[in-house]
Amino acid sequence: MHKIKKLFFITGPKLGLIITIISLFIYLIGIPFFHLMELKAFDLHFVSRGKIKPGSEVVIVAIDEKSLDKFGRWPWPRIRIAELLERLKKSGARVIAFDIVFSEPDESSGINTIRDLKSKLKNKGKNVRSVIEKIEKEADNDRRFASALKKNPSAILGYFFYTSQDDIKHITKEQKKKQEYIISSRFSTVRYLEKGVPQPELLTALGVEDNIPVIARAASDFGFFNIVPDSDGTVRWVSLAARYKDNFYPHIALEAVRKYLDSPPLSLNLAGYGVDSISIGNKTIPTDEKGRLLINFRGPQKTFPHYSFSDAAEGLIPEEALKDKIVIVGATATGIYDMRTTPFAGTFPGLEIHANIIDNILKEDYIHRPDWVVLFDIMAILILGATLSFIIPKIHAVYTALLTLALMGFYIIANTYIFNHWKIWLTEIYPLFTILVVSGSVTVFQFMTEERQKRKIGRAFSHYVAPSLVNEILKNPEKLVLGGEEKRLTVLFSDIRGFTNVSESLKPQVLVKLINDYLTPMTDIILKNDGTIDKYMGDAIMAFWGAPIWQENHHIRACRTALQMFETLSKLQVVWEKAGIPKLDIGVGISTGKVTVGNMGSSTRFDYTVIGDTVNLGSRLEGLNKEYGTHIILPKYTYEDVKEEFLLRELDMVRVKGKDIPIKIYELMGEKTDRLKEIAELFEKGLELYRGKDWDKAQKYFEEVLKIKDDDGPSKVFLSRIEELHDAKLPQDWDGVFVMTKK
Repeated sequence: MHKIKKLFFITGPKLGLIITIISLFIYLIGIPFFHLMELKAFDLHFVSRGKIKPGSEVVIVAIDEKSLDKFGRWPWPRIRIAELLERLKKSGARVIAFDIVFSEPDESSGINTIRDLKSKLKNKGKNVRSVIEKIEKEADNDRRFASALKKNPSAILGYFFYTSQDDIKHITKEQKKKQEYIISSRFSTVRYLEKGVPQPELLTALGVEDNIPVIARAASDFGFFNIVPDSDGTVRWVSLAARYKDNFYPHIALEAVRKYLDSPPLSLNLAGYGVDSISIGNKTIPTDEKGRLLINFRGPQKTFPHYSFSDAAEGLIPEEALKDKIVIVGATATGIYDMRTTPFAGTFPGLEIHANIIDNILKEDYIHRPDWVVLFDIMAILILGATLSFIIPKIHAVYTALLTLALMGFYIIANTYIFNHWKIWLTEIYPLFTILVVSGSVTVFQFMTEERQKRKIGRAFSHYVAPSLVNEILKNPEKLVLGGEEKRLTVLFSDIRGFTNVSESLKPQVLVKLINDYLTPMTDIILKNDGTIDKYMGDAIMAFWGAPIWQENHHIRACRTALQMFETLSKLQVVWEKAGIPKLDIGVGISTGKVTVGNMGSSTRFDYTVIGDTVNLGSRLEGLNKEYGTHIILPKYTYEDVKEEFLLRELDMVRVKGKDIPIKIYELMGEKTDRLKEIAELFEKGLELYRGKDWDKAQKYFEEVLKIKDDDGPSKVFLSRIEELHDAKLPQDWDGVFVMTKK
C-alpha cells in the first residue's frame, strides 16, 4: 500500500513528465490551434531570413495601373493581347504563360453587330458578302489573338478548375458535355511505383473554366492556375497536379518549366501513400502525398523583374530583358487581380506566386518536410520535456527562467539555421510549447510545494520561535540549518520552586489552569525576544537564542527575557494571591557557550534541540538559585558579554556536579540603578574579605547589604557560612569554592 501511495504521489519530475506526455498527445492528434501557430512560425522563417535573389529566367509582364491608364479599363480588346504576344515573340521570349483565362468571346470590336448585318444581307449579292466577310475577319479580335497563338507555340494558356458543387451550378449540361481542349495538356506519363496503388488524394476538379474554342484550338499547351490557401488564408503550398475526370493535369508553372526545358516528358509518380514526386525529364520535384509543393518564397512583391504591359506591347522594353525568359502575363493592378496572402505580404499577386514556383523548380531549391520529421518532433518533445522535468526541481526559480529562455532561444535559433541553410521545415511550436508548459507547470508546482513546506515549517516553528523569526526563516530559508552544527549561543532554564508541594494542594483542574496561566505569558516573553523554545518539562521551560537564525546579541536577549519573566511573574502573583493560590517563585539559569544544535531523535520522530556542557551548566545554575536565594544566575562567560548592559554581582566560585574546575557565577540583578549598584559593591567587598578569611569585616559588609535589602538571599547565605567557618580549622589551601552536590 505504501508503494502504491508513493507511486501516485506527485512530484516535480513526475508532473513534468505528465505534461510532456500530454504535449506529445496534442502533437499526435493535431489540434487546429497549434497547427495554425505552427504555420505562423513557418511564415516567420521567411520574415527572419528576408529576401533572396531569384534566378534570371523569370520575368513578369503586368497589367498594372500604368497599363490601365494607357489602354483604359480591363478587359481590353484581345488585339492588345495579340500585339503583346507578337512583341514578346519578336523579343525572343522562350515561354509566355498567361495567368488569364479567355473564357468569353471578345465583343469589344462590335463583331456581333457585323455578324447580324452579314445575316441580313446574305441575299444582297456576292460582292456585298465578300466585303462584309472581310470586315468581319478584320474585326474579330479572338481570331487575331488565335492567329498570334498559332504563330507562337511557346505560349501557354491558363485555365481554372472548379472544386465544389456550388462552383459548377452555373454550368449547363451542354457545357458539361463539351470536349475540353485541356485534354492535350494532361500528364503524359503516370508512373506507379508499387502494385495496387490507389487513387491519390489530389486536388479534385468537378468542372473547368476553359478558354473559348477559337482561342483554345490555337494554343499548344495549357496549365491550371488554381492556388489553394491554408486554413488561415495564407498560401504556402501549391498543387502541382489535379485530377479531373479520369486524367491528371499539371499546374501552369510545371508546363512553363517543361516548355522552357524543351518539352521533356512530364511524369506523375504514384506510390501507396499518394504522390511520391513529379518528374520533368531528369528533374525530380519533391511533393507531399497530395502532390503539393511547399513554396520557397524569394521575397515580397516585385522580387522578380516587373514590366508594364503597355511598355511591353509598345516595344519599350529592351530585348535582352526578355530574350530566352519565361514571361508570365497577368494582372497586378488593384481591383482586377485575385489578391493572395503569403508569408511575406498580405496582398500578393497570383502570377508572382507562379514565378516563385517556377524559380524553385529551375533552381531545385526546395523546402523539405521529410518523413523523419515526425520522429524528430516526437524525440524533441520527449527529450526536452524529460530533461526539464528533472532539472527544474533542483534549481532556483531564477535559473529556471534563464534555462527556459535559453532553451527556447537555442531551439528557435537552431530551427532557423536548419531552415535557412538546409531548407528543412522542422516543427517549432510543439517543442517550444513543451518547454514553456513543463517549465511553467513544474515551477508553479515547486512554488506551491515550497509554500506548503513553508506553511509546515511555519506551523512547526511557530510553537517554538517568535513570529518574526518564522518570517525570517521563510524569507531566507538558507539561514535555516536543520542538521546538527556547533554554535556559540545562550541557553535559559526556568523552573518553579517548590512546585511539587504546591501541586499536591490543588485540584487537577486548578493545577492545569495554573500551569497554563503561568506558561502562556512566559512563552510570550521568550517569543517576543525572538527566543526558541526547546521544550516544556512540567513547570520548567528550556529556551535558547542564536538558532535556528543567528542572533549577534543572543546573550543580551536571554538576560532581558529573564528580567521580563520576573516582572510578569510579580503581576501574576497578585492575581494568584487574590484567588487564594499560593505564591509561586521561579529560578532562572542562563549559560553561554558552544553547543550542538539541530534535529535530534529517531528517523521517525525528532526534536530541534541543543546539547552540550553549556546546556548542562545552565540547568545546574538554575538549581543554584535555591542555594543562594536568588532568581537569575549566570556564569562568567555570559557575564563578560552582558556586563555593559545590565547590573550583575559576583556570587561565588562553585564546582558544579560532574566538573572538577570551579567556575565563577554571577547574579543578574537588573537594569543599572544606584540602589542595586550600592548593593553589588557592598556584597562583592564582603565576598573578597570572605575569601581572605577576614570573617568579621566580611560579616559587616553583608550586614550592610541587609540594611538596604533585608531579604537579600546571598548575604544571608554568606553570613551563615561565616558563622560555621569562623572558628573552624580550614586547610591552608582553602579557596572558598562552593561544591554543588545536587543537580
